[in-house]
Amino acid sequence: MKLIFAGTPAFAATALEALLAARHEVALVLTRPDRPAGRGLQPQPSAVKQLALARGLPLGQPAGLKDPQVQQQLRALEAEAMVVAAYGLILPPPVLAIPRRGCLNIHASLLPRWRGAAPIQRALLAGDPETGITIMQMDEGLDTGAILLQEKIAIDDEDTAQTLHDKLATLGARLIVQALATTPPPRAQDNARATYAAKIRKEEAMIDWAQAAPDIARRIRALNPAPGATTTVGGVRLKLWRARPEVAAGGAPGTVLAADAAGIVVACGNGALAIGELQKEGGRRLAAGAFLAGFALPAGARLGT
Repeated sequence: MKLIFAGTPAFAATALEALLAARHEVALVLTRPDRPAGRGLQPQPSAVKQLALARGLPLGQPAGLKDPQVQQQLRALEAEAMVVAAYGLILPPPVLAIPRRGCLNIHASLLPRWRGAAPIQRALLAGDPETGITIMQMDEGLDTGAILLQEKIAIDDEDTAQTLHDKLATLGARLIVQALATTPPPRAQDNARATYAAKIRKEEAMIDWAQAAPDIARRIRALNPAPGATTTVGGVRLKLWRARPEVAAGGAPGTVLAADAAGIVVACGNGALAIGELQKEGGRRLAAGAFLAGFALPAGARLGT
């Protein structure tokens, strides 16, 4: 099938690989313009751009899709469908109408739950027991289009945003190939059940030790790898990467109850958190024992200060 593909990060690159493996003709790959990244803030190609260049696919990086000239270029391809996965740009109505089979989106949630920019992180933060992939027929709304396919997966107790992302990327790649092959009948979303997955704000990364330990543990997993859950001690910023809730007595929220190679146990509003991996600002990610070898964090110290 002749396709246009629009996507940007690794999640989308996984889907593009699957479409190529299924012998679809990708007439054009659209991805976001290169963005500054790394310490030098040099423009970096997206994962989708890197794959397109490696496979010799036609590539476009328009700043937007409202330009009539860009729309005419898309029409001229006479693609049967457009597959969209974490593209990052809005598709205006004239673009949605171009492919004969419309525009199909790979969304990393069980719509209508978690419409929006951060469905993986929001599912983890909310303590959802499951999530999944929705293949959706795109319309003018924000993830409001008709559902073509859905498949669930369980959220494991140890899942981070990264591990869940990788599972969903693989599932999304399989389902988009299936949707193109089978033409499933669309079914409308139940708008009354919709929730919104807002983009993660920087201030959400700061841990509130007055919260219950299971809630803080979920926050750490949801913000791993980006932006990373943070706390402070004596004005030094720390990022926490791995932790588990424990039942422990005593101590005001944020108080270090114990600190050794087994973990750094911190009192919470309810229960305690055993931190197994963390990082000082400007340092490396370290297991608790290795971290304590170079950073004093004795029992009685207060995090969040």
